[in-house]
Order: sequence, then structure tokens, then C-alpha cells
Amino acid sequence: MGNQMNLYSKISNLFKKKSKKPLPIETLFTLPSPLPSWPAGEGFASGVIDLGGLEIRQVSEFDKIWAALEGGPANLGATFFEPSSIPEGFSMLGCYSQPNNKPLSGYVLVGKDVTTNDNNNNATLKPPTDYTLVWSSESLKIKQDGAAYIWLPTPPDGYNPVGYLVTGSPEKPPVDKIRCVRSDFTEYSGEIEAVIWGDVNANGISVSRSRSRNRGIQGTAVPTGIFSAQITNRANLDLPFLKNNGNANQDLMPNEDQINVLVQAYSPLIYFHPDEQYFPSSVEWFFENGALLYKKGEESKPVNISPTGSNLPEGGGNDDEYWIDLPIDNASKERVKKGDLASACAYLHVKPMFGGTFTDIAIWLFYPFNGPARAKIEFLNISLGRIGEHVGDWEHVTLRISNLSGELKSVYFGQHSNGVWVEASDLEFENGSNRPRAFSSLHGHASYPKEGLVLQGNGNVGIRNDSAKSKFSMDVGARCVVVDGVEPPWLNYARKWGPKISYNREDEIRKVKKVLPGKLKSVFDKIVRSLPNEVFGEEGPIGPKWKNSWIGDE
Repeated sequence: MGNQMNLYSKISNLFKKKSKKPLPIETLFTLPSPLPSWPAGEGFASGVIDLGGLEIRQVSEFDKIWAALEGGPANLGATFFEPSSIPEGFSMLGCYSQPNNKPLSGYVLVGKDVTTNDNNNNATLKPPTDYTLVWSSESLKIKQDGAAYIWLPTPPDGYNPVGYLVTGSPEKPPVDKIRCVRSDFTEYSGEIEAVIWGDVNANGISVSRSRSRNRGIQGTAVPTGIFSAQITNRANLDLPFLKNNGNANQDLMPNEDQINVLVQAYSPLIYFHPDEQYFPSSVEWFFENGALLYKKGEESKPVNISPTGSNLPEGGGNDDEYWIDLPIDNASKERVKKGDLASACAYLHVKPMFGGTFTDIAIWLFYPFNGPARAKIEFLNISLGRIGEHVGDWEHVTLRISNLSGELKSVYFGQHSNGVWVEASDLEFENGSNRPRAFSSLHGHASYPKEGLVLQGNGNVGIRNDSAKSKFSMDVGARCVVVDGVEPPWLNYARKWGPKISYNREDEIRKVKKVLPGKLKSVFDKIVRSLPNEVFGEEGPIGPKWKNSWIGDE
């Protein structure tokens, strides 16, 4: 407890401003509850990872170097830090930055050479030979706290810098302040993930957080937490990620007992809209309650599906040779459409990410039916008839957990064919626990981190995605099963979970326009024609295992 209080005091002392209203970054974010005790295992949550001769640790205590007080998200600026309390034997690889509109919540990696090379010629880390000053805030015409000088390390031959050094003085820093990394432990594959800071008056600099283009279970790039910078008239400033050469992903991953504890610690509470009619069910309930398998050319002879899906065809890919549909008789069809929340089960897929330094737990829910879409057109809310309806709906959220610390770092909320990553500091947590809330949108079942209206369109015209807390909810931790290892037969069904039925777009648009006042008809026509084609046809989805994110990133 004493160490935590000292850390809070230290963060508070980093920021001494005249402003009466503190910036969000002046608050240190921590998860609402302490981390659980992890069952015994291999390398998961041990605090250190060996990349094959280069050990890394995570440091989340910082000394403030400089702050811009304008520009960037919410025009609140950004702050630059260097890591402090670096463990003995480890070295800084670069500095950290984040926008001022969020609580301080990041980390950087520090490194240690653990090769057995006595003469140091082939060490995984070496100090730079010099520095180049690539940017200074001296002539910056915005509010700022102090001055900043950003230095690019000059690496020895065969080495690469993976981060910048930020100082508050124009004097060149000592070369032993930072380390460069042997080139075979680095990987150039970056792209911008999120903007940290930049301003029209920022002297040509744009600061961002990067991610690897080569993500997925086979990816070897390891994010460092260090900021990236693009600077006008400065070429070749792209910095690489670290690379895991250890080939030991499974040793870094949580074992079965640890996964169970992770699920209980971080599994979300999913809230459904109070007006929801179409709830999730277990796959077994769907099959047991009359779902039918159809074969092309034999549409008059559908067959019942076994509870585990053992009679579903495997292989063949998404070739439209087979599909699943609701029961034939109307009473059963309407009943199955509504799903069965009491039987609903979350299907979990656990996979390594970023060279095994993170664990992703993808949480999949199955809905027998996706309901019709609704539109907001200025002051009117109208149903879109058949638009948006389809049989079978697979939706998911994904937990991203550090294999160094076991901490939940972010959550992905799947939203139709896209989605969004939300950092832990921006999540809503359930009643002081570390379990995030997720809100399922009315009829469409897209997942959102906050309740409310998200409009898919422009201005006051678009498709409504409404979500709200209600008495209808699902505790994922209480009803879930990991489908890796012993896979249920239905997981290997590669075809669609609903029929493909096309209808006339113009007819559906015409029906809606009939009820609109004259001046809104053209507004609606413009926005609805901008929607993707799949919105205008009923077509069931493929199952989770056949989506790109199963082995890739979201």
C-alpha cells in the first residue's frame, strides 16, 4: 500500500501548473481492483520475457520531461516522459508520450542483454555512437510547460534505435543514456494506430502510437510502448519494433488454470437494450429447437442438425453449397428468432499476439436472428422494414492482456463488419471490479463501451445503433466455454449460418420514403445509398473460425 501511495504522490508532483483545473493526465489510472493471484505456470505474468537473448520488462513509472498544452486530442496537448525506476541491469530503449486528455496509463519496455558472448561484439544491446537533434520546441508558438528536444540515437553498425530520447535541454545527452538493439531483434512493419499530438503550430511534427502491419498469431513484432514521430523534411525516421526470436509463444501464454482466473477477473457484463427482441442463445439450443441444414439442389429436403453439429459438413469453404436456416413452421420460426438468453453461452478463443507478449481472449456470442434496422432522419425515427434482417448473427468482444503483467490493457468491441479498440482507462467497469461493461445495440447486436446512440451516417441522418443498460444482461464469466483444443464440431462448419436472400433495394427504399415529409425524402435517399450493399440483402454470416480475426488481429 505504501508503494502505491508513493507512486500516486510521485505522479502528482510531476505536474505543477497554475491552472486550477487539473488535466486528466495528472491522474494515474489503475484497474479498479488488485490483480488476482495467478496459478502456477510457465512464463505468464512473470514480469520478464526473454526474446531469445534480449530480456524485456515493462516500466510504467515516469519522470515528466515536457508538456505541450495545446493541440492533439481535445486540444489539450500531450506530455513526454522518460521511464524511471528501471530495474537493475536493464536499459532505456526510448521515451513515452500520451495525450493529456486521458489518465496516465501507459508503459514502455526496457531491455537487458542476456547473451553469453564474453567480448560484447554480438551483444543484443549497445549504446549509440552519437545523437541527431530532429526536433525542438524552442520556437513553438503554443502554450507549453518547459522546452523539449527530441534526439534520434545514431546506432553502431548492425544495430537500430527503437525509440527517441527526449530532453529538456539543448545539450546533447550522454550516449550511455539509451540503448540500440541488434538489427535481427528488430522488425520494420509499422503503421499509425492513434495520434498522440500534432498541431498546425507544432513545427512540422506529428506524434503517434504505431502498430505492426504483420499482426496475428504468427506475428513476431513486439510493441515497445514508445512513441513514433513524423517530422517534416526529415526522411527515414521510421523506427522498428522489437522482434521475438525466442520461438516460445506457448511458454508465455497462460495455461488452462490461468485462463480460468483471467476469465473470472476480466470477463465482461453484456447489457441488452430494454426493447431488445432478439437475444443470444447457445448453439446447442438453436440446433435442438429446429434449425435446419439445407443443401444446394436439394432445397426441399432440409435435415435437422444434431446438438453438437456433428452432421454439419466440414471443408469446402464458404461455397454456398450448404446453409443453415430457421424452422419451417411459423410458430417455431418466430420462437427461435427470439433466442434464449437463459441458455446463451460465450465461446472463447485464446490466442497469442505481438510475438507472444500479449494474450487475446475473443468472446463470441451467437444470436439466431439479427433484427431490422432503424433510421434517424432529423426528428423522425423509422423502421427500415427488411433492411438489416438476417438469420444467424455472430458478434464478439476481445480482451487484450499483457503476458508480462497479466493486466487487462484494452478491449475490442465488434461493430458489424468493423469495430474499435478501447484502452482500459476509457472502459466502464462493473461495480468496482476489473470486469468491463459492454452494451449490445438494439436488433443489430454491435458492441459498444458506453450506452447511448451511435449514428451510422452523417449529421442527424443515419442508421441507429441504440444501446442501454436494462434488466437483460449476460455474465460472460458464468456461462462460457473455451473452444480451443477440443473443438465442438459446429466450429469447423465453414458455410453460412443463414440463407442468402436478395430483394429489390428500390422497393425497400420506396416503402420508407412514402412516410417521410417531402424535404426529408432526398436527405434519406442520399444517406441510404451510401450504405454498403450487404445491408440490402439477407445473408447469414460465416462462423468465428473462418473470420480473418481468428488467426489475425481485429
